Parts: sequence; structure tokens; C-alpha cells
Amino acid sequence: MSSVSTQEAADSISMTPATLRETMSRFATGVIVLSVGGEHIHGMTANAFSSVSLDPPKVLCCVSHSAVMHKSVLSAGRFGISILGAEQEALARHFADKKRPLGPEQFSGLDWRPGAITGAPLLHGALAWLECELSENHDANDHSIFLGEVVNSGVSADRAGLLFFNGVFQQVHPVST
Repeated sequence: MSSVSTQEAADSISMTPATLRETMSRFATGVIVLSVGGEHIHGMTANAFSSVSLDPPKVLCCVSHSAVMHKSVLSAGRFGISILGAEQEALARHFADKKRPLGPEQFSGLDWRPGAITGAPLLHGALAWLECELSENHDANDHSIFLGEVVNSGVSADRAGLLFFNGVFQQVHPVST
């Protein structure tokens, strides 16, 4: 029987961005639209989002340094999160489309309201929403990890949620208890 060390196994595997993307596609995530209001109004679909702590209430989202949203969040110092429902796949695709118009035009014809505290666009029909003040920004190679203190939030009716799994949008339905 042959024994292979961890280092030997790691040396034989070519870890590339494509390999990691394929591996991480097996991790089901929720889908959000991250938004910033004001002078640099912008929206972006994301799935690198998580709750961090309850006391104080904090969440995180990861944004590529090359994304328009990166500069927008840093400039505004605040952001909004719309957690998308299953019927909002078209919105997820819209805010993921790099060819969409930027600025206020990307919200034209969409039903949204500015957050009461941050002014960030919050999408009508979202399962839940949060408004956050940027509290920390950590450089993580080609992305930044933005930590936001939640200053306002709300939920809508219990409906099916939008997930991203194995490279495609999926749905998850609430279970009655």
C-alpha cells in the first residue's frame, strides 16, 4: 500500500480559478442584489453574502476590485441588500448583466424604493432587505470583504427563495412546521 503525503497530493493538483469556480458551484447560495444609492447609484447581483454576528448585527459581502460596485460601496460608505425570491430570477440576471446601463438607468422600469436610512435601492418583492453602514473593509486578493453593520431590515411574506447551485438558478420552498 502506497502512502501519499498531503503536500504530494497538493503538488499534483492544478488549482486554477476555473477549478475553484467548479468546486464552489456545488455550494448552494442565496441570491441578493447589493445596491448603493446617492451619487454612485448602482446595483449588482451577488451570492458571496453572509450573516456575521447578531450583536452587533453585521453581514458581509465580497466584491471584486474590478467591479463598479467596489468603488460605489467605498464612496457611499453604506449599502442595501435585497434578498431575492424565486420569482425574481429576471432581476438577478439583469443586475448580473455587464451590458446593462449603469447609473440610475439600470433601475428604470423596476419597482424599488430608497432605503429610509441609506438611500440604497431596495427591490420591491424581495423576500427580505437590509440597510447597512460600512464598518470594515478587508482586502482579500482580487476581492474586498465588506462588513456592514445592519441599521435597518425587514421581511416580506414567506415565499420560495432563489438559490444558485451548480451554475444555475434554483428554488427553495418554505417548509411548514
